[in-house]
Amino acid sequence: MMKWSRTPLLVASLLTLSVLLYVYFVAQVENPEIIKISDVAKYVNQGKVESITINENELLIKLKNDNVKYASTKETDASVVETLEKLGVTPEQRASIEIKVKPRSVWEGWVNVLATLLPVILFGGFLLFILRQAQGVGNQAMSFGKSRAKMFTGDKPTVTFDDVAGVDEAKQELSEIVEFLREPEKFISLGARIPKGVLMVGPPGCGKTLTAKAISGEAGVPFFSISGSEFVEMFVGVGASRVRDLFDQAKRNSPCIIFMDEIDAVGRHRGAGLGGSHDEREQTLNQILVEMDGFDTNTNVIVVAATNRPDILDPALLRPGRFDRRVVLDRPDRKGREQILSIHTKGKPLGNDVELKIIAQQTPGFVGADIENLVNESAILAARRAKKQISMLEFQESIEKIIAGPERKSRIIPPKERIIIAHHEAGHALIMKLLPECDKVQKVSIIARGMAGGYVIPLYDERYLKNKKKFEADLVAILGGRVAEEIIFNEITNGASNDLNRATKMARAMVTQYGMSTELGPLTFGEKDELVFLGKEIGEQRNYSESVARQIDREVRQIVDIAYKKARQILTENRNKLEEIAERLLKEETLDAKTFNNMFAVTG
Repeated sequence: MMKWSRTPLLVASLLTLSVLLYVYFVAQVENPEIIKISDVAKYVNQGKVESITINENELLIKLKNDNVKYASTKETDASVVETLEKLGVTPEQRASIEIKVKPRSVWEGWVNVLATLLPVILFGGFLLFILRQAQGVGNQAMSFGKSRAKMFTGDKPTVTFDDVAGVDEAKQELSEIVEFLREPEKFISLGARIPKGVLMVGPPGCGKTLTAKAISGEAGVPFFSISGSEFVEMFVGVGASRVRDLFDQAKRNSPCIIFMDEIDAVGRHRGAGLGGSHDEREQTLNQILVEMDGFDTNTNVIVVAATNRPDILDPALLRPGRFDRRVVLDRPDRKGREQILSIHTKGKPLGNDVELKIIAQQTPGFVGADIENLVNESAILAARRAKKQISMLEFQESIEKIIAGPERKSRIIPPKERIIIAHHEAGHALIMKLLPECDKVQKVSIIARGMAGGYVIPLYDERYLKNKKKFEADLVAILGGRVAEEIIFNEITNGASNDLNRATKMARAMVTQYGMSTELGPLTFGEKDELVFLGKEIGEQRNYSESVARQIDREVRQIVDIAYKKARQILTENRNKLEEIAERLLKEETLDAKTFNNMFAVTG
């Protein structure tokens, strides 16, 4: 059978053939002037006719000494001789002309048939083309309601729990789901109900999608993967139809897993859309609710969903019977980051100086995706330097690149500004060294990265609870750069704008969120306003009076002033050390932790 993709080529070929045949026949066929048969007899009697060619009932008359030709028609039953004799042509005149019959070509009949059928063929081909096009559009329209989920059979798992690290508690919770799918009778015999759904919650990049694939790989069952945004189209009812089709496929392949990534795209609070209750997104959500906990409940289909915004999901989606379990995949701790590093560095040539424990300590707040990017950036940097192994130096530079941005070596900094930047960064580093509550200094540099002219990278002491002394010490360190500029140069620049922004936010959070104000006490102030449909914070609602607002401002100002005075006191008392660090930075540009600490060991 001819493929549909060749139909336009066939139509084009037929059109080309018809044009060529038309041109050929027009060039071959002569168009003589048509005259009456009586005129032919007159020309014969006058002796002007040279020959008469007979083609059935048609006559082609050629005159003597003239290229002009005439055409005429005789009667069907009569011959040319009889017709001429009836019109008065004498036998002598008839004998002087040549009468011949045109030979019939073998192909002439076929050509005539083709010439007759060619318009019909062309019209039929054009009609077929239109019908096929309409059929293709119809099939495409009918496929709108089909699910676009990708199915993985589970026979050859590519991801298992061994490929997931840093989320041990989540893996333990999800291992029960694997047991449900492997041995459902074990739980059903005790009257236990198989969970309908598992909601994985966590920041972007924490491995929610990877963990869902690992569940399927461990259980060895079919795995349907789809994103929440793939349900909704511009046509009404398409989303609900795709949900029905997805669950129908899943029931035919049960036991199985349906994974919905970014479910908040269709699972937001109902009644918040622009279309009210008839919003297409809400119809899709309604169909998901029915499929997960409707009348048909005897199916071994588990729905696993992932989101980083559980606060905007519809309450009906989160109740028991739908998403029975909520598994939190939080940012990994130091041990978890080390495990993730060991997975991503597996099979890569590492130098002998690489210590994953130190790298994990230097990357607080990094999620799995960040760590994967870190390892990849380090490998790229080593390849750029034509190295055979990835050393600790590449890891250190990649960490700085991710945190502060790429180096801007081409940026030309005037000498005076360079001196100011050196003293600014020295002020930060010196206070962090002298205050025991601050994090240790890992690196100090005056090489521009991103938008920063210089930077200080702390070696974070990972903690989940920060007391008031820690916040106050961090405020002093943040303001150290601005104070150093003021002490050394007796002037201030805009280089500390980001520091001032951070200090103000931290002080306000201490007063309004953490209850660390001595005057206002253990209270919180302000409520965040959000558009549920947009999932975006649009501002803060003031649930306090103007007098309290002025009191908050005074308290924030007081906290910052105290930190500023303490920073000034420390740097004034240690001005010689401040200038020593700045001069060393101007000379070497970068000081690592060992070099920086040795400066204090020598003088101390």
